[in-house]
Amino acid sequence: MNWFTRVRNSLGFIGDKKSTEKDLWIKCKNCQEMLFVQEYEENLHVCPKCEHHGRIDADTRLKLLLDESFELLPIPQVTEDPLKFKDQKRYTDRLKAARAKSPHEDAFVTGSGAIDGRPAVVGVQDFTFMGGSMGMAVGEAFIRGAQKALDRKCAFVVVTAAGGARMQEGILSLMQMPRATVMTRRLREAGLPYIVVLTDPTTGGVTASYAMLGDIHIAEPGALIGFAGQRVIQDTIREQLPEGFQRAEYLHKHGMVDMVVHRKELKDQLAAVLDYLAPSKAA
Repeated sequence: MNWFTRVRNSLGFIGDKKSTEKDLWIKCKNCQEMLFVQEYEENLHVCPKCEHHGRIDADTRLKLLLDESFELLPIPQVTEDPLKFKDQKRYTDRLKAARAKSPHEDAFVTGSGAIDGRPAVVGVQDFTFMGGSMGMAVGEAFIRGAQKALDRKCAFVVVTAAGGARMQEGILSLMQMPRATVMTRRLREAGLPYIVVLTDPTTGGVTASYAMLGDIHIAEPGALIGFAGQRVIQDTIREQLPEGFQRAEYLHKHGMVDMVVHRKELKDQLAAVLDYLAPSKAA
């Protein structure tokens, strides 16, 4: 340790240089540009240089989409670790670690309120919680969110971000696919809009179920959307996939996504869609 470092460490009012830089700057994952954190957050976590849409947590997403006053629905309690699963770590330990980094108990968070005055229930998958993986808690939260929309007679909007089903729950995680599908059908039978906002990434069993069953599918720019990974597909069909395959713009061009909307315009676009689809009154 040199003289300067010893003196610096002895002065308590001088902050650690590394932590200060980490707090002030962030690198864009797309263009590698160094961005001022405050500017990045004020720009809704979108790179001002290349327009890359960064991932955001559930609370931030709900605040972006719902009007100021909304009700946060409790995350349902389900049986934890039903299979007593253990790989390199116990499943219970993985849950504890994820919850230590999150204000919520699992990966699906639901808010009930309004989108620019239009009544709506919004469910958000949080990729920061175990990759947004779909387990029993996520499935049950989806169902209760849909039921809340049925009770209020309003639209159900789901923002997806997931790596797929939660492997630690095995077949029980896969059972959430038909359970969620049943609720989308109930919404349709009731004449209530079910709108899906696809964000980066939306893959696996989530894509194979409720993520692609919406009345309208809206995607954020550049979002990765698909079932299997690109390398798996290439190895299976033994062909080179086209550039931009599984990205939002490619899927929009080929009819799998209805529109690609910038994050700044997403709330206004949802309000416009609800004007077309939603009933005139809600409970």
